[in-house]
Amino acid sequence: MPMTNKFAAEFIGTLWLVLGGCGSAVLAAAFPDVGIGLLGVSLAFGLTVLTMAFAIGHISGCHLNPAVSLGLWSGGRFSSAELLPYILAQVLGGISGAGLLYIIASGQVGFDASAGFAANGYGEHSPGGYSMMAALVAEVVMTFMFLIIILGATDKRAPAGLAPVAIGLGLTLIHLISIPITNTSVNPARSTGVALFQGDWAINQLWLFWLAPIAGAILAGVAYRWLGNESDG
Repeated sequence: MPMTNKFAAEFIGTLWLVLGGCGSAVLAAAFPDVGIGLLGVSLAFGLTVLTMAFAIGHISGCHLNPAVSLGLWSGGRFSSAELLPYILAQVLGGISGAGLLYIIASGQVGFDASAGFAANGYGEHSPGGYSMMAALVAEVVMTFMFLIIILGATDKRAPAGLAPVAIGLGLTLIHLISIPITNTSVNPARSTGVALFQGDWAINQLWLFWLAPIAGAILAGVAYRWLGNESDG
């Protein structure tokens, strides 16, 4: 598959993840009377990955996340030559998805992106008031587990055709656990997109939502190389 097609697929997929996941949080989570709440937002993020995995998985592998690309690379599943183009496509897609969401949300009287805009944060900007250390540990562990799910579900020995379901449900579960802690990142592109529109504190805290997911993903790639190794048995 040409790199142009892969780049476009990752761009579109990450745009959809941010528009669908963060859009559910900004537009629908607390909508009067029929707000979808934490459960609905968690499901929305899972559904974006599930739908895109079926739509573009055969084109680009449907990473939609710099941490996923780096985790697959450290697990020996992804080429070093494609890392930077993938990450660029994902970040641009995340920013574009956040931009579309901003345009839509701005159509409501009184909208103010600085109030949050589904940005990730810790300390006073954590939904539950969790500390920086709690946020760091949560993001490392959640991303680690996400990559273990991805690497295991896409292993050639795993049941064929079910990887998108496992990955989508895995991301849903991760959000159910960690939205109260950080608003759930596990994805630097998702965090970057909305942070640029929220501005202020979200940009100042963005470093954690690059560092922690990447660390967790790379650790998972190394761990799965050992975990999935059949050479001794």
